[in-house]
Amino acid sequence: MSESNFSNAKFLTVAEVAEVMRVSKMTVYRLVHSGEMPAVRFGRSYRVPENAVEQYLKGAVVDGQSDTA
Repeated sequence: MSESNFSNAKFLTVAEVAEVMRVSKMTVYRLVHSGEMPAVRFGRSYRVPENAVEQYLKGAVVDGQSDTA
């Protein structure tokens, strides 16, 4: 789904994203403001498409196999 077509998207609040990712709300705001995580602004609050959180987490996976001594 493109970032401009949110018609079927489920949106999460910043607090919900923070809970899912186990990070602080400030971390989520930093990701949104830096452009690393797309979000839509409604008034003074942001909503993040649920699939954007999934995509971010998939891209942030660290391969634990790098220490092959």
